[in-house]
Amino acid sequence: MKDRLFIFDTTMRDGETEPGRVHEPREKIRMARQLERMRVDVIEAGFPAASTGDFEAVQAVANAIKDSTVAGCAAPTTATSGAASRL
Repeated sequence: MKDRLFIFDTTMRDGETEPGRVHEPREKIRMARQLERMRVDVIEAGFPAASTGDFEAVQAVANAIKDSTVAGCAAPTTATSGAASRL
């Protein structure tokens, strides 16, 4: 088996940890498309359990992206893993 480097990008989720910073869904889709063009393997699009808006934004990114894997951050609790599993 060949060695392979997988790129896991957290730009969208980490960028929203700054107080008051929220990426609109269209911004997330634009960023995700650029990351996909750059051949990023996994795009962490947000924390879907944080709010209905974040869930919908992560879902919109997942629907728009075809060549990269889209991930949603979740904590090991029923509430957050349940939201992530509905994507």
